[in-house]
Amino acid sequence: MKKILCVVLALAMVLSLCACGGKSETGKLVVGFDAEFPPFGFLAEDGSYDGFDLALAKEVCNRLGWEFEAVAIDWNSKDTELSSGNINCIWNGFTYTGREDEYTWSDPYVDNSIVAVVRADSGITSLADLAGKTMMAQAASSAVDAINANETLKNSLGQVVELADYNMGFMELKQGSVDAIAADLGVATYQIGSNDGDYIILEEPISTEQYAVGFLKGNTELRDAVNKVLLEMAEDGTMLKIAQDYVDDGLVLESLCLVK
Repeated sequence: MKKILCVVLALAMVLSLCACGGKSETGKLVVGFDAEFPPFGFLAEDGSYDGFDLALAKEVCNRLGWEFEAVAIDWNSKDTELSSGNINCIWNGFTYTGREDEYTWSDPYVDNSIVAVVRADSGITSLADLAGKTMMAQAASSAVDAINANETLKNSLGQVVELADYNMGFMELKQGSVDAIAADLGVATYQIGSNDGDYIILEEPISTEQYAVGFLKGNTELRDAVNKVLLEMAEDGTMLKIAQDYVDDGLVLESLCLVK
């Protein structure tokens, strides 16, 4: 009798897990993003979360019939948020280049450059002119990685200052506390348009990179489902249509590498 009861209970547990387990894996997309990283993720005037990447994610969920949730995270804690399950993907101008083996990735969908922004009256016209100068970048960002990877630039700089966000960085640049800002091209374009003062982007980029959606390493099931729809959106024109809504926020349409 005890053996029969054990078998029945075990079977019930298996059936229960099967009934509730599948949907938790693929029925909801919880996107971790930086709410101060326009045009890819930001806080809109009405207090809602907005951004090109969030709009893409919402459309993916609409097509799959999934629930969508955007979670604003501290970018320094993105890996902890992902590994703990608080989010199940990082989708926010997330650099694929140089991190290929750290996550399970979607196909890259944006070609991006890390550029240097300076005051128009600074007299700085090239990366070489930054020798001995102070450069700001967002902490734990691809801009920091780009500076570190560009040994000529890194060794020439007087100091690299890592701040929490680019709003603070442009305040420091305006006040003269830093001489230059390293940022993604889209972010730099947005900030220049949103801040008082005259700024220029140096013609020579610090580095070039690609953006993709990052999933916990090994989570190919979720990646494959999202990536399939992302490719469909690029093919049927939806990605470009969504992107056009964010041009005024700094998105460069020519950077969409999946759009034909």
